Amino acid sequence: MQTRPLGIAVVGCGYWGINYVRLLLQLPGVKCVAICEKSESRLSELAQRFPDTNLVSSMDELLKLDDFDAVVVCTNPGSHYEVTHRLLKAGKHILVEKPMTKSSADAQDLINLATTNRTVLMVGHIFIYNPGIEKLKSYIDTGSIGDMHYMYARRTNLGPIRDDVNALWDLAPHDIYIFNYLLNSKPEWVSAVAAKFLHRSMEDAGFITLGYPGGILGNIHVSWADPHKEREIVVVGSNQRVVFNDILMDGKVRVFEKGVEAKKETSSFGEYQLCIHDGDIIIPKLSVEEPLKNQVSHFIACIKEGKPPRSSGIDGLDVVRIMEAVDISVGHRGIPVVIT
Repeated sequence: MQTRPLGIAVVGCGYWGINYVRLLLQLPGVKCVAICEKSESRLSELAQRFPDTNLVSSMDELLKLDDFDAVVVCTNPGSHYEVTHRLLKAGKHILVEKPMTKSSADAQDLINLATTNRTVLMVGHIFIYNPGIEKLKSYIDTGSIGDMHYMYARRTNLGPIRDDVNALWDLAPHDIYIFNYLLNSKPEWVSAVAAKFLHRSMEDAGFITLGYPGGILGNIHVSWADPHKEREIVVVGSNQRVVFNDILMDGKVRVFEKGVEAKKETSSFGEYQLCIHDGDIIIPKLSVEEPLKNQVSHFIACIKEGKPPRSSGIDGLDVVRIMEAVDISVGHRGIPVVIT
């Protein structure tokens, strides 16, 4: 039986990494034993902020330490596979930020390795640990929205512009995973267009349409070139329209009890009468929780209790496969691509 705290290291200590460190230093029963960061200037800053934590600049140095069981990987997406593969081979439990990898073959390899070594492999799809998304899903699962019609998401801002991935790979995995989670299914096909408005080598804005079973549509707009910051998901059903707006400080979820239903008329063959109904706007109360803290706590529980993670490697692989289809569609100016 393990008596010492669960030792966790963080690889990559940028915006997300430093927040993981903050939480690991607060949570009971765990210890942030090391931070691996290749930037020397960043290491100097970290030394002042976290004087009691081991600071190393390479994976070789990190793996010489023997007092950690798990690792949070927050490096750039292009290095996710290499870093995670090496750590899994060393027998470490892994929480890797999204996107899991840049190719489905690499994602599958990591899943196989984690299975062989009996280690936890979890992907940081943070929004399923958000009380607002949980509430949104409850309206779908209970059937209160009626027949599901379509969903759309907007994730825009002026930057921050990245050099390692384009805007679609940076932003769309969030909403693709949310859509899959809300519907308990995966899209059958995808159509996407994107452009390089900022005259860079990578696309900085794009539109993705996803075709789910049952004729349900999902659409995602992402952009680094939009002066208005938006983080919104809208679900449209026959009885309700439910909106999740992550920008709002209060009332992040709003339910509009309005809908339209097509009823077949008896007077004429093949004709339908549209019945429109109106109702209240409901703002449900949400629990005040930090999604990242929920995600880290779940990762720790999976390690200690031996249970599978909610955002598993297989879920991460599904998103990567969809993004590969997005790339193909963008390269052919929006042709529909079947997702295998």
